[in-house]
Amino acid sequence: MLDDQRSHGLWERTAPAAPSTLPLRGSTSSDVVIVGGGYTGLSAALHLAERGVAVVLLEAAEIGFGGAGRNVGLINAGMWVMPDDFPKELGDLYGERALDLLGNGPYLVRELIEKHAIACELETNGTLHCAVGDKGLRELEERARQWQKRGAPVTMLDAAETERRIGTNAYSGALLDMRAGTLQPLAYARGLAHVAIRAGAKLHTASAVIETSEADGKKIVKTADGEVHADWIIVSTDAYSTGPWAQIRREQVHLPYFNLATKPLSANLRGSVLPNSEGCWDTKEVLSSFRMDQAGRLVFGSVGALRGTGLDIHKSWARRSLKRLFPQLGDVEFEAEWHGKIGMTDNALPRFHKFGRNVIGFSGYNGRGISPGTNFGKVLARHILGEITEEDLPLPLTGITEPGFRTIKEAYYEAGAQIAHFTGERF
Repeated sequence: MLDDQRSHGLWERTAPAAPSTLPLRGSTSSDVVIVGGGYTGLSAALHLAERGVAVVLLEAAEIGFGGAGRNVGLINAGMWVMPDDFPKELGDLYGERALDLLGNGPYLVRELIEKHAIACELETNGTLHCAVGDKGLRELEERARQWQKRGAPVTMLDAAETERRIGTNAYSGALLDMRAGTLQPLAYARGLAHVAIRAGAKLHTASAVIETSEADGKKIVKTADGEVHADWIIVSTDAYSTGPWAQIRREQVHLPYFNLATKPLSANLRGSVLPNSEGCWDTKEVLSSFRMDQAGRLVFGSVGALRGTGLDIHKSWARRSLKRLFPQLGDVEFEAEWHGKIGMTDNALPRFHKFGRNVIGFSGYNGRGISPGTNFGKVLARHILGEITEEDLPLPLTGITEPGFRTIKEAYYEAGAQIAHFTGERF
């Protein structure tokens, strides 16, 4: 995308084409202008347009350019935070609301994909959070206990069942979450864009917002070659924010993450590695993730960026790790490589912000963008439609605060990941 083979890798090569869109030219009016063409913005556009609301969406680059087109493709339930810690962080009222919305969030993703026949390689056999050693097993047992007391369809698997499902004896157990699954993330974003356009939304790419103002009670959102006059602005730019809402990016510490995709495995190997296509990640501090696409490619990733010295270090580490995990694969060849950034908030939970009268947005998905983005987009649409008030939202209103030593932390994570993968130790 934008002539960078390491920005979206396999996903750009295998996703259906994006809808035909043009930059914004001239002046137009709308009920709502949405800034950002990721999951949140596209979901909001779809849910508003379906109700007859006039919507213009402005994307600075291309649909799915940010995290929506680069992530692993795990449709996770909940967040990194333990379920019982949601009320501790957000208070009882918002904690339980957010936990309910995000815990059941993957169901809305499935519903939209099935309703609109979005071709995005949806798999609904769950995810496996893999325990590394006794410490990892205890962590997952506690997470399972907290979800199970809320009625969630999660199950702890022992080492033998984990090995049967994954094809490796590297893990002491796993947490199976049947709410979750996998998809082709860029295909999902592009599919939402197609559906939103069919519903009546107007989407413009290569249309970075450079300025906002207000006149005669209307919001005015300007790009280099045009402007939109609207009653509402939805800000859905998240970790890739620039321009008028760059403060959203500054609120988050960027954690680099890369993925490598093997060539399609043989049918024999497919039978021994993730035969049910669950998405997986482990409990290490420098975590790893892996999943299959529908062509049988094993997509393997971890913390780090594929640039500079990190390119060779991370790829060498990935080859060694795959050989340890799945010796039956032999020497693997990668046919695609890409990386992006995860925006982490200081409490690992998303935020609801107001940037002025009728200017609102959610952000801070902490590497869990598919389900939260889709659900928060619908929530914003319902709020603008008057179906729910600000007091009914799943998150409290918060101000923007920049974490201390942000740039130092980001440099540490990128360098630390290289050290960890070079030495084989955690940082």
